[in-house]
Amino acid sequence: MRISDILREKPAHSGSDVVTLPPDGLVRELLAALADQKIGAVVVVDGDEVRGIVSERDIVRNLHTRGADVVDLEIREIMTSQLFTCSPDDDLDGVATTMTQRRIRHMPVLADGRLVGLVSIGDVVSSRMRQLERDRGQLEQYISG
Repeated sequence: MRISDILREKPAHSGSDVVTLPPDGLVRELLAALADQKIGAVVVVDGDEVRGIVSERDIVRNLHTRGADVVDLEIREIMTSQLFTCSPDDDLDGVATTMTQRRIRHMPVLADGRLVGLVSIGDVVSSRMRQLERDRGQLEQYISG
C-alpha cells in the first residue's frame, strides 16, 4: 500500500486538505486553528515552501519552558523545522517504520516539493486495521469455500 492510498481513504479529502499557517503567524492563531479544526498539528508554510510543522507537543514543551507568554511568539519560534516527509509513492510500511522510530505523529506528504497531504500515525493504524480485516475475510472465505 502507498501513501497515496492513505490520502484517498481519508474522509472528505481531509488527506489533501492540510491546515497551514505562515511562520510569522502567532502561536495564539495556531491555538485557534488547532481547536477550531479539531486537529493535532499544523504545517508551517512560507508561500509554497514547507518550513516546518508545529504540534500540540511543541506547544506543551514551550509552555513548560517559556511560560504563558508563548502565545505571543511567532510560530517559527516553536515549530519543528527538521522535518521528515514522505511522497505519495512511498510505501506505507516504510513510512510507518520512520514514524514509529522517530516518534513522529504527523508527516507532511510532498510531491515535487509541494505539500499535497498530511498523514498521521492514526491514519497508518487505521489503514493497517482495514488491511487486516480484509485479509481475515479472505482467509475465512478460503477456509469455508
